[in-house]
Parts: sequence; structure tokens; C-alpha cells
Amino acid sequence: MSTPHTPQSVRLRALVDTVQRNERTLRRFQDVELQLIRAQDFQSLCRVLLDYLPREFGLERVTLWLNDTLPLLHELALRHPSSKASVSAGSSLKPAREMGETAAQLCAQGRPWLGTPAAMTGAASDAWFAADAQPASVALLPLAANGVPHGYMCLASDNESRFSPGMATDMLERFAVIVAASLDNVAHREQLERLGATDALTGLPNRRYFDERLREETTRASRYRLPLGCLFIDIDTFKPINDQHGHAVGDRALAMVGACLRKQTRLGDTIARYGGEEFAVLLQGDLKDSLVVAERMRAAVAQLELRGDDGARIALTVSIGVSAHSMQQGADLDGLGRTLVDEADRAMYKAKSDGRNRVATLLI
Repeated sequence: MSTPHTPQSVRLRALVDTVQRNERTLRRFQDVELQLIRAQDFQSLCRVLLDYLPREFGLERVTLWLNDTLPLLHELALRHPSSKASVSAGSSLKPAREMGETAAQLCAQGRPWLGTPAAMTGAASDAWFAADAQPASVALLPLAANGVPHGYMCLASDNESRFSPGMATDMLERFAVIVAASLDNVAHREQLERLGATDALTGLPNRRYFDERLREETTRASRYRLPLGCLFIDIDTFKPINDQHGHAVGDRALAMVGACLRKQTRLGDTIARYGGEEFAVLLQGDLKDSLVVAERMRAAVAQLELRGDDGARIALTVSIGVSAHSMQQGADLDGLGRTLVDEADRAMYKAKSDGRNRVATLLI
């Protein structure tokens, strides 16, 4: 004889079902995120977002709109085949300025917007959807990395209750952060590929790439009035290492230091081998942020285990100069970029003269 379900047991069963459904959704998000992290170029990233994502989540379509804060990706998006397709043709990249403007209004607080096309303003609905191809519900996600907006992604469903106002958006917000960071990462890779600007010994970008990124970062920081930091890093007593242990050991030292510095660099920042035993880093942050990263790098290098041909440990340390400036609209960006690098360079020499294996700045 079956036991009748009590209201409490029904509520418990519903709660268990909800938890299991959320776990399945989280696993699907994690799978898509892994695919994004593995994307090596813009085409691969687009396949994940425009083909794999809608298939995995049963979405009618996904639309991606990018602004020009990542200029190379914006250029690639304009040339992408899906950007020429009609809105009703399925998942696509879209360049129309009106889409970004209306999305910014809906996501004014930097949070996802959920609802039906009918709940949008007329301009937003017209910009994002063809009149004969409106989905039942949508989630509009702002994509921003380090406080800088890169664009918006629209997830469209035929299910009216799929994306409802008031729903929890934690997983969607996390996913949007991963997408934005992946866009930033792919932009770096694409630029490296285009410039052919990789240092063969360390695998890091070279000075040519750094100079290009300096122009881009000062422009972006100026547009959004953000601070920009620069580190200039020099391996201490590198010439004696070369002279006493040979160039093969010196090359190993450069490669080890380069790999160590790369590990300490945050997503969205730029590191390059500037020349000889010098490295340069562009940081999206103020002087305080830059000093924290610089000290972390200095400490990490000091822990490296470089061995000579005789097996003896060779001490490796670096001296780091730090500078930072707030970029204002209308400023002389080329001049500010040169000043940023020059101040970091001079601060590095100050660190050398103060005893090496330290971080220094001219600004405090």
C-alpha cells in the first residue's frame, strides 16, 4: 500500500529536483567554459559561442555584439560570415551600433537583462530581432573585462519561462565574465599571430608587440578614464652569469625568468621581452595594483632554481621599476605612453642603485 505524499515530502522532492537541475546546468556551463578557454583563435571562439553553446543549451540562437575596445576582434567580427546574415538566420555576430546602444540601456547596472522581446523598448527589440523572428524569452549579458565593456551576448529561447525577470543570474554573470576574458585572451593571440611578434627564446611577445599594445591600451584607458600601469624589469647581474657560466646558462636564465613573469601576469595584462635581459609589462590598474604585481613577480623570481653545469644553484633576482598614470580623454596619448615607459625604466635603474632585487617607483 503506497504512502500518500505529504506537503513536506512534495516540497523536499521539488527542492531536490531543483538542486539536480542546477547541477546539470552548472556542468554544461563548465563544459562550454572549458571549450572557450581552449579556443586558440577568433574562429574557434565563434564556433563555441555560436554553434556549440546554442546546441548544448537548446537555445534558438545566440547573438554576439562587439564594440571596438578590442580593435582586431571588432575588425574580424565585421568580416565574419555570420555578420552578413539576416537576424532570423540563426546565431550570429552583429556590428550594428544601435544594438550596443540599446543593450547598454537595458543592462545599465552592468547586470544581465532577462525577459521577453515585448518587454524591451521598441528600439531594442527592433535592433536585436527581426519582426518575424522574435524569440519567446531572452537573456542579454554584458561582456566586460577589468571594468572595460567589450560587447553584449543575447541568448534567445523559444520557451517563455526560460529567461524571466527576477530569476537568479549568478551562473549567467559568471559565464559572461568567462566569455569576456576569453575574448580578451583571443585578441592577444590574434594580434601576436598578425604581427609575428614572438620572442623565440622566451616565447613572450617582443618589443614590437609591446609598442603596439601600448598604443591600444592608452587609447582604451583614455576612453574610459582608467589608470594604466607599467613595469620595467631587468635581471640582476645577468652579464656575470653569462661570463661565468656561458651563454647556454644565460639563455636558460632568460627563459626561466620569462616563464615565471608570465605566470604572475594577470589575464588582460601584457608582458613582453623588451630587449636583452629586460622585460616590460602593461597593467590595467593604478599604482597600488602595479606595486602589488611587481612585488609578487620579484618574490617569485627570487625562488627560481637555476643550476649551472656543475649543478650549483645560481641566484636569480630582478629589479623592477613601476609607473602608473590615469588616462584622461583628450590627452596626448603617444606622449603619455612614452612617459609611462620612461618613468618605469628610470625607476628600474633606481631599484638597481638602491641595491637590486627590489621594486622602486619615482612617484612616491
